[in-house]
Amino acid sequence: MEVLLAAAVCTKAGKAIVSRQFVEMTRTRIEGLLAAFPKLMNTGKQHTFVETESVRYVYQPMEKLYMVLITTKNSNILEDLETLRLFSRVIPEYCRALEENEISEHCFDLIFAFDEIVALGYRENVNLAQIRTFTEMDSHEEKVFRAVRETQEREAKAEMRRKAKELQQARRDAERQGKKAPGFGGFGSSAVSGGSTAAMITETIIETDKPKVAPAPARPSGPSKALKLGAKGKEVDNFVDKLKSEGETIMSSNIGKRTSEATKVHAPPINMESVHMKIEEKITLTCGRDGGLQNMELHGMIMLRISDDKFGRIRLHVENEDKKGVQLQTHPNVDKKLFTAESLIGLKNPEKSFPVNSDVGVLKWRLQTTEESFIPLTINCWPSESGNGCDVNIEYELQEDNLELNDVVITIPLPSGVGAPVIGEIDGEYRHDSRRNTLEWCLPVIDAKNKSGSLEFSIPGQPNDFFPVQVSFISKKNYCNIQVTKVTQVDGNSPVRFSTETTFLVDKYEIL
Repeated sequence: MEVLLAAAVCTKAGKAIVSRQFVEMTRTRIEGLLAAFPKLMNTGKQHTFVETESVRYVYQPMEKLYMVLITTKNSNILEDLETLRLFSRVIPEYCRALEENEISEHCFDLIFAFDEIVALGYRENVNLAQIRTFTEMDSHEEKVFRAVRETQEREAKAEMRRKAKELQQARRDAERQGKKAPGFGGFGSSAVSGGSTAAMITETIIETDKPKVAPAPARPSGPSKALKLGAKGKEVDNFVDKLKSEGETIMSSNIGKRTSEATKVHAPPINMESVHMKIEEKITLTCGRDGGLQNMELHGMIMLRISDDKFGRIRLHVENEDKKGVQLQTHPNVDKKLFTAESLIGLKNPEKSFPVNSDVGVLKWRLQTTEESFIPLTINCWPSESGNGCDVNIEYELQEDNLELNDVVITIPLPSGVGAPVIGEIDGEYRHDSRRNTLEWCLPVIDAKNKSGSLEFSIPGQPNDFFPVQVSFISKKNYCNIQVTKVTQVDGNSPVRFSTETTFLVDKYEIL
């Protein structure tokens, strides 16, 4: 005989917000039981359960709501109270606030978690960590599959590079023997027939490692028999319509819509000229919690895009004011001697043109260091144990005054199952993600006028619980002072209008 009939979260008036029945029970029956529940409570005494002739209510207040278990009268009350405590700890894992709207929005997450606690009316022997693991459905097989796929992709890229080298060697051999070399490789825009394959391979490898976003293909007007990836959405819509027809209030969910600010796709500038350059830098940085830079690596690249073939034969005037010791490397088809002597980027063969309507990497640079003074933004996290847990003080300081960092998010991990942190002082704003157990410290701008700030909070836990701290940001000023100051025509040295788009962003930035 089943002993646990249902688990529900309801208002103080007995209105059901979410309810999971573990036995066959009609909606009218469960709504009637929950509606009767507030009337049975004796407000003059504090109890954790009330009984009727047929069922027992075991409950726990949660701010303006109740967590209620409905059991048979012959169930073990001590086991029921232990089960109730576990149910009450599950709810903050999925809901940021104990409010009706938040519970409704995450109702399916709660139901899945409830099913892990109780099966066929009896409690399963699980704890909070196991429930989280089961609901996330972490798959070892999936990890192995992804690792194998990544290995295959790396091997395919290595094979592609090897083939490209063979094709380049064949071209050089043909030129030495005085034969007409096939039109492939480098910037040549006259590649035809079989040579075009080699051109695509070599340019893909040499020009850039940056993934390109392909434009969405136009949708055909006629009917298609191909597999429709969005077909499942219609099933979900039909299910929602059925719920609405039964009188349910359906709330739109925002789960998964919030992404890291640093990974937003930024639209190109409106004033994009016929000669346009993207200057992009990515930083990977690892620091120790007690100080010391373990590793900092920065990769930068200038990407050239020409949309008008009359500007194909140009030279870029580069101004390099870097004093940190970056290593520069030009594209193989760029005149290296000209760049070294005059800081000009131009083709080895000035009669040739740069490709049109494609992004071409013409200059890249790399900086690797363990010099602490090179850290753009220092983060100090000081957790100190107190009687009630930990008092955490975290502060930032901008070391590069010429930088302006936007959409900065400093993410601090939190111990699970202990509730929300108590915020003391804060510069900026914060978000507590109870599902991921993180505290996100959000700062819209960090620059020379706002170069330092701090955050203080308290929460139960140990000092090791608050690491690694992760940082993300985006900037329209690059870290290394490398800029294109002027563009001129090869013939006549006349100036050419150009536009520049600069981005400095984070690949990985963490304090271990």
